[in-house]
Amino acid sequence: MGNSEKPALILASRSPRRKEMLEKAGYPVEVVPPLGDETPPEGESDPHQVAVALATRKARSVYLQRDEGIILGADTVTVLESEIIGKPENEDNARQMLRKLSGTKHSVITAICLIDAASGTALCASEETAVEMKEMTDAEIEDYISRGESVGASGAYKIQETGDQFVENIEGSFSNVVGLPLDLLEELLNRLES
Repeated sequence: MGNSEKPALILASRSPRRKEMLEKAGYPVEVVPPLGDETPPEGESDPHQVAVALATRKARSVYLQRDEGIILGADTVTVLESEIIGKPENEDNARQMLRKLSGTKHSVITAICLIDAASGTALCASEETAVEMKEMTDAEIEDYISRGESVGASGAYKIQETGDQFVENIEGSFSNVVGLPLDLLEELLNRLES
């Protein structure tokens, strides 16, 4: 794609974070909230496959409503010792997640699914980033939860906001941890256009 104009994307997501990331990267974006739920597929335990299945489900739900444009579905899962940690349902759930992640090295996996609505061509892939968290005190966890940042966040933290205070190190893509690996997106768009 180089310096050429970025293609317009139809974002199948309710995430204001993803929309903002795409706009900052220069993509014209139309948001169409996906239909359906975010329940992991029955019997699937591989976190990459779960993320891809959920991203695909989102993209396909919007694809069924469109006959042109490039649709982007994305989903992020947090993984600790093979256990997929989703988004917290409430504050107690967020507290449990943060205590579990405290002092650990875990993975954040984001899958992207692109569908060219005109041709029906779909390309999906996922990226993994290792995140090392410092030990968090109960007081730090309570303070963090009271800010409301855990809501809607895989693993109950947002690295792009004040959640970065708990991160000691990341190995891999920062934008992947935020919820959209931009380099992977560009790679898939190039493949879709060729």
